[in-house]
Amino acid sequence: MTVRVLVVDDSGFFRRRVVAILDADPGIEVVGQAANGREAVVEALKLKPDVITMDIEMPVMDGITAVRHIMARRPVPVLMFSSLTHEGAQATLDALDAGAADFLPKRFEDIAGDREEALRVLRRRVRTLGLRHARGGAVGTPVSARTPRGPVPSRAATAPGTAPATAPAHGVRMPRAPAFRLQDFRIVLIGTSTGGPVALQKVLTALPVNFPLPLLLVQHMPASFTPAFAQRLDGLCAIRVKEAADGDGLEPGLALLAPGGRQTVLESRAGKIRVHIVDGDPDQHYRPCVDVSFQSVAPVFGRQVLAIIMTGMGADGRDGVRLLKDKGAQVWTQDEASCVVFGMPAAVAEAGLSDRVLPVDEIGTLLARGVGHA
Repeated sequence: MTVRVLVVDDSGFFRRRVVAILDADPGIEVVGQAANGREAVVEALKLKPDVITMDIEMPVMDGITAVRHIMARRPVPVLMFSSLTHEGAQATLDALDAGAADFLPKRFEDIAGDREEALRVLRRRVRTLGLRHARGGAVGTPVSARTPRGPVPSRAATAPGTAPATAPAHGVRMPRAPAFRLQDFRIVLIGTSTGGPVALQKVLTALPVNFPLPLLLVQHMPASFTPAFAQRLDGLCAIRVKEAADGDGLEPGLALLAPGGRQTVLESRAGKIRVHIVDGDPDQHYRPCVDVSFQSVAPVFGRQVLAIIMTGMGADGRDGVRLLKDKGAQVWTQDEASCVVFGMPAAVAEAGLSDRVLPVDEIGTLLARGVGHA
């Protein structure tokens, strides 16, 4: 199956460069180009591409506004090109809120140290997003249309037995879901990648202000983006959210976001559990890495961990989850229908490590309902 792509950028040089890179892949066909957001909306409706690559800053109509128009009229996966600056982070997060599926740095040198690897990453992202759409996969709508804003009151308690049933994942037969009681856990871990910013926002905004557990969030994201993302989540959620810093302690109702570019681990010394931010192995592909963080938690909390793997490309998190499962921890994964990319959750489910497979909307709801039993 060939993925059909619309390339949008006000720079003719950059458009030609992206077109040449994508055309080198026999599984990708560039079906059109646009020089601004208004043209992008027109071409998206006319050409019906499987995926769109979109610049943010353009004349006539910017990329964020274009994404909103496209998602309202004909939803399609959009891959944003952004600058790795504070302003670029804010704009990219706005684009994801508007319905964009993913983003990459506009300077290919920032994607990977090796130029050819950077080009492979771009092609792989486009293919993955486009194939899911071409095969009828769901496309996100603007998060503002789905996610409540501001403080969320505590929901009425429901019995653990009323929790959503476990759903099949990617043809995998799932075991009966274990009972969920929030008081059985001391920490919630969440690992995400592509599609993760919106998924995390949906889950965390569902949690009440009196949520009794600390959370550790590991989202594949550049170092320049995680401060802005943590700040945005903190402003939207009833719980507190901050970018993790070396030496941070764990607190009920506090979500710590692993900073980009380094590794975040937990260590227990002299009876105190602290966050440590380390450089880690230079050969590790992801920074931050879900596996690294989850593996560090296993000896600290053992079975008293609820680990959640949500939308993302690849298999990061599977090895960390396996170690946690060996300790008796409980594992949830996001279902395929609500994932932007069903890679990380599928890897966990197919390894037989998932206790529950849930739509993203139900993950936060189930966590919030557990507060009544904590």
